[in-house]
Amino acid sequence: MKTKFSIACVMLIVLIIAACNNEPAKEETANKTNETAVISTFGGFESQAKWGEHLVMISGCNDCHTPKKMGPNGPEPDMSLMLSGHPAQMPPPPIDQKEAAKKGIAVTQDLTAWVGAWGITYAVNLTPDSTGLGAWNEEQFSKAIREGKWMGLENTRPVMPPMPWQDFKYFSDDEVKAMFAYLKSIPAVHNIVPQAVLAPPPTPPAK
Repeated sequence: MKTKFSIACVMLIVLIIAACNNEPAKEETANKTNETAVISTFGGFESQAKWGEHLVMISGCNDCHTPKKMGPNGPEPDMSLMLSGHPAQMPPPPIDQKEAAKKGIAVTQDLTAWVGAWGITYAVNLTPDSTGLGAWNEEQFSKAIREGKWMGLENTRPVMPPMPWQDFKYFSDDEVKAMFAYLKSIPAVHNIVPQAVLAPPPTPPAK
């Protein structure tokens, strides 16, 4: 009896040890599964904000919304003012609007103010400051970039050129949420962008 009891005890101890050894493996497998699910959810990136950063970068948002400075190869984005829009202290572009309309469009040296037949428009502040997107919600952001609604509000004027919202309307809900999450995570820059100067509607041709 003692021999059988001893064998049973040994087998029980072996099973307990085996179970304990399997726990880390199970935990590691579960962690990998969760990590894969997260990466799959965020377009292959480890977080929603990282995915949003990728989308903002490839969409060319810095081209207009980040002021430029002169570098060794010409104008380059001033990342200390990343996505803060047209600098408040910069005077209006010294460009004749009618002449610009005849030629198409004109742009300031830092590429944040644009002149054309529609008037003068300034790249807005996309940082999470009170002068930028600080008080915005996801719905406003979506309406602004996908529906071309100024300030993301109903019954407002359209978002003016060169903002390519007609292309951005193809962003998915998840992509818009990711971009918004990223923009809410970047350094806030206090910068009051001037209001657009819109040209009057064109006179219809005489009949």
